[in-house]
Amino acid sequence: MIGQILDRIDSVMYYPILIIVMSIAGLYFTTLTRGVQIRLFPESIRLLREQPEDKKHVSSLQAMLVSTASRVGTGNIVGVSTAICLGGPGACFWMWVMCIVGASSAFVESTLAQIYKQKNAQGECYGGPAYYIEKALHAPVLAGAFCIFLIATYAVGFNLLCSYNLQSTFETYSFYRPMITPAIIGGILALLTGYCLLGGGRRIVRLTSVIVPIMGVAYVAISLIVILCHFSQIPSMLAAIFQDAFNFKAIFGGMAGSCLIYGIKRGLYSNEAGVGSAPNASASAKVSHPVKQGLVQTLSVYIDTLLLCTATALMCLSSGVERSEAVSGAPYVQNAISTVFGAAGPTFITIAMILFAFTTLLGNLYYVDNALIYLNHKKQPTKTFMRVFHVGCAAVVFFGAVIPMNAAWAAADITMGGMTLINLPACMLLGKRAIDALTDYERQRKQGINPVFRAKAIDLDEQELDFWK
Repeated sequence: MIGQILDRIDSVMYYPILIIVMSIAGLYFTTLTRGVQIRLFPESIRLLREQPEDKKHVSSLQAMLVSTASRVGTGNIVGVSTAICLGGPGACFWMWVMCIVGASSAFVESTLAQIYKQKNAQGECYGGPAYYIEKALHAPVLAGAFCIFLIATYAVGFNLLCSYNLQSTFETYSFYRPMITPAIIGGILALLTGYCLLGGGRRIVRLTSVIVPIMGVAYVAISLIVILCHFSQIPSMLAAIFQDAFNFKAIFGGMAGSCLIYGIKRGLYSNEAGVGSAPNASASAKVSHPVKQGLVQTLSVYIDTLLLCTATALMCLSSGVERSEAVSGAPYVQNAISTVFGAAGPTFITIAMILFAFTTLLGNLYYVDNALIYLNHKKQPTKTFMRVFHVGCAAVVFFGAVIPMNAAWAAADITMGGMTLINLPACMLLGKRAIDALTDYERQRKQGINPVFRAKAIDLDEQELDFWK
């Protein structure tokens, strides 16, 4: 019953509401910035090498890696698989479109986060959508609502789904028992998460932060091997993607379950462009001009979708294994990889999912901490509150492993949709400031100087800002 209610809310929220808002925002930003996410791609790469004068401060690269760590996770494997199994191969194409258009939204939200970021007593930067909504739109109530949705998304929705996705990878093994195994996996994962959140497990966190990037590269390499081993299937695979993507009779005949909607849903879940999460990390970077971080953040969207999500999609589709609702999720990916690597393939996917899921669970709560501080009158909550909160987060992880698949996906979609419906309209209202900052940045680059931001250059009162005074 609850699952059906969540499904109905989910369907209405994404079609027609979110698909219209996201399309308008992405096309609006792409047009006004003259395709900044494509036009200045080489500049984005160059900026990765820049380092702040004081090594204690967060660099553009470090801030981008934090947001990428949150983006890269189980959605790159299970989310893509689910989209293809339930929506069709055309979902892959609409994920690409979502990525390229959405990267302009990522640029704007991260640039705004930089413009309106705050500075603490130690000189460190922090901020995010709640701060530019409060400072620029003078809407503290709306900023508070955004923080509530962020907490619901990252402490509840995404962590429910992350836990479900992880336990689903064990379905392929003979020891899996639907009534028992999910609870056991959920219990172990909840205990491990709680242990790390309550102050222990620092070595575990450090170890996974090193291993996960290596696993990401290994995953792409393994996917490429599978694709090349099925080289003869590539032409028919690409034909299937584009034919299904433009099968408008099928799309409009069942809009909520079409490749278009699944591509948008899973693309948004994976790369989070315009959701309002990445700006929390973007604001922490120490750069000489806000546009620098906006440009760097577009790369994070590309890494997530054009690299990792595409690796999953092409590996699965080229393998020729059956796709259906019954295998949607991890089993479809495991079946695909086993066509080349046999029994070792599913094991590799399970290991990758364990690592991705664990870092995602902890990384999600980085954003939650920022929201809790904002709601607590911009002060750190008490240690007692945080302990209770973290125990609750661990409980969510357990329940995620035992709830039905559709309830897990719907809960994540709805809470994420709420964030997006607050953040994107706010970005559109404030978009001119990000675009003016881009014009100022490009003007200085043409003069051959390292761009430095000054509020008056884009007709902003310095008194409205905190860091850039």
